[in-house]
Amino acid sequence: MSETKTVRAGNSAKTMSVVQIALFAAVIVIMAFTPFLGFIPLGFTRATIIHIPVIIGSILFGPVQGAVLGFVFGLTSFVNATMNPTVTSFVFTPFYSVGDIHGGFGSLIICFVPRILTGVVPYYVYRLFDKIGKNYPKKQTLALGMAGLTGSLTNTLLVMNFIYVLFGESYAAVQNVSVKSLYGVILSVILVNGIPEAIVAVCVVTLVTRTLLHIKFVRR
Repeated sequence: MSETKTVRAGNSAKTMSVVQIALFAAVIVIMAFTPFLGFIPLGFTRATIIHIPVIIGSILFGPVQGAVLGFVFGLTSFVNATMNPTVTSFVFTPFYSVGDIHGGFGSLIICFVPRILTGVVPYYVYRLFDKIGKNYPKKQTLALGMAGLTGSLTNTLLVMNFIYVLFGESYAAVQNVSVKSLYGVILSVILVNGIPEAIVAVCVVTLVTRTLLHIKFVRR
């Protein structure tokens, strides 16, 4: 009898985990396809806050589930870039072009790899700071804040540097700048987009995740 109860409890926990991941994935999709909610158009590019549920999911559920949520994030980027493109959308999808400039396999790398890692890195950063800050009275706040910061920067820094490495000349052409000055443009995007995104991520991830952990949204 006890063995049966254990199996049922295990199945119930697995079902709850699947439901929770599906809920977070649904939030990502809703944010991605609701105008001005997940992707904020800035003309030359789009700022995003969709990385936030990915980071929170990584901390709550672990790196594998976080990677799945990151893949969903990447998939929404791919669909948006294909169906609702801006001038630089070729770096996120091989199915969009600007004149002779077009995406390719590198577009898929940019679209998915940084997003997937955004769902992996925060888990380990949270665990690291939770461990090394064990004598610090506000260790959880520190750990969550650092996870939010590194998760957001993982997305921004990898996306922009992959663009520079994989599509440098093409990106410079559509931005109407020289290749020599391109990295200055890359840095400006990191500063203009990445820093505000990181600040928002630190605040929201800390507040929301701390609340979810307090109400035992997921078992530890």
